[in-house]
Amino acid sequence: MATTSAAQRREQARRDYDAFLAGCPTRELLNRLTDKWVALVIPALAGGPQRHGELAHRIAGVSQKMLTQTLRTLERDGLVTRTVTPSIPPRVDYELTPLGHELFPVMVSIKDWAETHMDRVFEARAQFDARP
Repeated sequence: MATTSAAQRREQARRDYDAFLAGCPTRELLNRLTDKWVALVIPALAGGPQRHGELAHRIAGVSQKMLTQTLRTLERDGLVTRTVTPSIPPRVDYELTPLGHELFPVMVSIKDWAETHMDRVFEARAQFDARP
């Protein structure tokens, strides 16, 4: 029986992921990535490390609880790092990881698309709502 290398096993696992299947773990990841706060946190961190308060100021409407939850989830998924600098009070910075930087162009494209096409979406909604 032939053995497979770690790279071959990773490649096979990558081919086996199919988000259209109910039990596929990519569904959970897609659900997380399509969260509105994730879609705003990733682009907000693209410019470099930021503190919680800076992010909260940048992302209007996010509560402290939701921002904390979002950052923890992104950290768990390997998209964000949290760095604590010992000082009084302690300084905590959040930054995109290399994996987070890979995701950034996708997220910013979606954000840009939404900003660019919002007028057309409003128009489509109005036409839909005006139907008898």
